Formats: sequence, C-alpha cells, structure tokens
Amino acid sequence: MELYIGGIGQGKLEYVRKIHPDMEDKIINDFHLLVRKMLLDGKNPMDEVEKIIKENPDAIIISDEIGNGIVPADEFERRYREETGRVLCKIAGKSQRVERIICGIGQRLV
Repeated sequence: MELYIGGIGQGKLEYVRKIHPDMEDKIINDFHLLVRKMLLDGKNPMDEVEKIIKENPDAIIISDEIGNGIVPADEFERRYREETGRVLCKIAGKSQRVERIICGIGQRLV
C-alpha cells in the first residue's frame, strides 16, 4: 500500500501516474471524498478502511490534506476532518511508502 497526500491542486494524481504508469487500476483518488461519503451513508470510516486495507493491500491512495486551516463551525465538517485524519494515520501505518506532494514534487515521509 502507498499513500500520497497534499493540498488541493498540487499535482498528486499526475505525480502518482508518472511514477506508477502501469498501475492505474490500483489508484484510489480523492480518498477524502470517499470518507465523506462513508460518513453521509452512516458508515464507520475506520471499519471501512480496515476492509480496504485487507482487500486491497497494493492500493495506491491519494488524498487531499483537509485538516490544515480554520476549524469549521459545522459539526459534520469537524467530524469529517477528524475522521479523515484518523483513517489516513491508519493507512500511513500500513503503507510501505508515504509521500506529501507540493507543487508536483514528492516529499517522501516513509
């Protein structure tokens, strides 16, 4: 498993496609939006991530960083940011590679 994170519009998907040109079917892009959908559907994101990790050990996960900024007044938005951060921590712990992408340049963390 690999995890790529970074701000919106930082070239994450293009970066991943460049280093893994033949692994398009392994890429889960906009993972943060998947977490949002899980919450809206009443699912527990941590439980769902456990399934993803177990069923897709070679997945390449790409997510926007959404927790750096003003804390939203809306309760759902706060929960969404917190849950996304927690599941990304879980994924990072299971990943062989973790990178932060800034301006299309990868910064390897693990």
